[in-house]
Amino acid sequence: MREDVQALDIKDVTANWVNAEVLARQIEERIKALADLSHTPLFFGRLDYLHAPGADRAEGAEGERFYIGRRHVHDADGDPMVIDWRAPVSQPFYRASKTDPMDVGLRRRFGYTGGDLTAYEDEHLSDPAEAAATSKLLQQEIERPRVGPMRDIVATIQPEQDEIVRSDLSGSLCVQGGPGTGKTAVGLHRVAYLLYAHRERLSRTGTLVIGPNRSFLHYIEQVLPALGELEVKQATVDDLVAHVEVRGADDAAAAVVKGDARMAEVLRRAVRSHVTLPTEPVVVVRGSRRWRVPAYELEGIVRELLDRDIRYGAARDALPQRIAHAVLVQMERAGEAPDDRVQDAVARNAAVKAAVKAIWPPVDPAKLVMRLLSDADFLAEHADGLLTEEERKTILWAKPARSVKSVKWSAADAVLIDETTDLVQRTHSLGHVVLDEAQDLSPMQYRAVGRRCTTGSATVLGDLAQGTTPWATRSWEEALTHLGKAEAHVEELTAGFRVPTDVITYASRLLPHIAPGLTPVASVRENPGFFDVRPRSDDAQVVAACEELLRNEGSVGLIAADARVPTLAEALTAAGITYLAPGEETTHETRLTLVPASLAKGLEYDYVVLDEPQAVVDGEPDERTGLRRLYVALTRAVSGLIVTHTAPLPPQLV
Repeated sequence: MREDVQALDIKDVTANWVNAEVLARQIEERIKALADLSHTPLFFGRLDYLHAPGADRAEGAEGERFYIGRRHVHDADGDPMVIDWRAPVSQPFYRASKTDPMDVGLRRRFGYTGGDLTAYEDEHLSDPAEAAATSKLLQQEIERPRVGPMRDIVATIQPEQDEIVRSDLSGSLCVQGGPGTGKTAVGLHRVAYLLYAHRERLSRTGTLVIGPNRSFLHYIEQVLPALGELEVKQATVDDLVAHVEVRGADDAAAAVVKGDARMAEVLRRAVRSHVTLPTEPVVVVRGSRRWRVPAYELEGIVRELLDRDIRYGAARDALPQRIAHAVLVQMERAGEAPDDRVQDAVARNAAVKAAVKAIWPPVDPAKLVMRLLSDADFLAEHADGLLTEEERKTILWAKPARSVKSVKWSAADAVLIDETTDLVQRTHSLGHVVLDEAQDLSPMQYRAVGRRCTTGSATVLGDLAQGTTPWATRSWEEALTHLGKAEAHVEELTAGFRVPTDVITYASRLLPHIAPGLTPVASVRENPGFFDVRPRSDDAQVVAACEELLRNEGSVGLIAADARVPTLAEALTAAGITYLAPGEETTHETRLTLVPASLAKGLEYDYVVLDEPQAVVDGEPDERTGLRRLYVALTRAVSGLIVTHTAPLPPQLV
């Protein structure tokens, strides 16, 4: 298939050089999408239908066989050899069961080692004599060691995951999933499915995956290309709102207030305060005639635009045309017959432009936010009845900045500027947005993401128990309201495929303290995993634990409180152990990653050494956030976990 595309000759099929460039680019992208992936088989399953799908199921009707894979593959004659996993005919591979065989006589799973076919396993779903059994190949694939970046899960998607993946584009969806339930993989595969089912629409409107940080995005970046999808953009929330350079940081109290949804109304008031109702008429001179629009009529025009509550910039652009229209009405009454060109000329008249500048001046979003955070009176005026005096003092800068460029903007300030920018001019909306680790966003950050999908849909992924910011959301209902998707359906994933039973059971001791009422994850892994808690006296024992785990196959993560990372880095170097930073790709030669607890979210390793749990808790501004950070760190292991400590363990774990 790739060679066919490479052999295309487009010299005689394009009308001009622009068409030729576009077609060449499309061919180049198609070749990339058809690239071979090492150790990645093109098919992983087979379905033998009792009857041909869509055919009359009369007795004696012949069935049909389909091979299921990551990509559609056809032969030289164009006949399908492998069916894309997203096609409707592939759905029973994930959904069919002994109780509901979906007209499937046989489901076969193939096992691969290094790209070579090494095993297969059959289920006769329509045979009442065969009992239902757990798939060994499925279990082996789930428990396969993690080396390198995140991979696709098309061979192991479970029925409850498949329902989410194939949900319709028109509705937004929120997936609450504990550690190891596969919510990130489900979200990414949902994007791949939507691009398959609605390619024309989404290629026009665009798709975006939003992750918590660059390390996380690097970890997941190969999943969609492996499924042939190359056009999906990835970003962090900070990337979306990067109107200014972020060089400063807020303390937790200021960040919480700046991230509060009430700030949206403060900003709206501040923007609209720039409008001044006219007190003088506008006099337009054209040739020997003077046309006068009285102040009361101008005021009526301005009030009408304010009442419509459209974007500040759109209203400002409409104002000169409204004034010009008022002049044209007078011209028509005087017997003239002006056309659209005359109206445009009047709108550009110096007197009209001067009036617009005085009534509806331009607003620079960054300058407005700078004034709001440096001018106590301006903030008090527009936050009246919204923020308390104490809250206003919390966000006011101690020393006013001289200019926008000299300000050491914080991440929360950038979100305020983004909100203001949208008040002035509408933000471009995409067709679909996936928001991962959503529980950590502030209300204002939710609004920033929501602006990117006002005319599209969203898939929201997260775990309330893993909220590790002081402003972390307390409920999905609240979060979805701020996102502008209050109607979104909430699904909960509770089957754990990644974290071993003993590890998730230990970590779940924290749930009553960090997310009361949340359903604990139940591990479905047959391998209980390796788990040990070890008191230690020095850092050499932490290094020894890493060396012990490195004797196993797979990746190892050493997770520690951020303040402990430099010390542990020295200890590893002194012992001659090379290590990576989060986001750097694990290789077979270097399999240890030193991970600050603040960056552990979303990452996974076959084995983990967690250093000093109490230090992880103490590294956060409050105990609840610290315990949530600890819960994240405890649940990064796929096969085994060693917890080392000198200080007593947090009482919630004992």
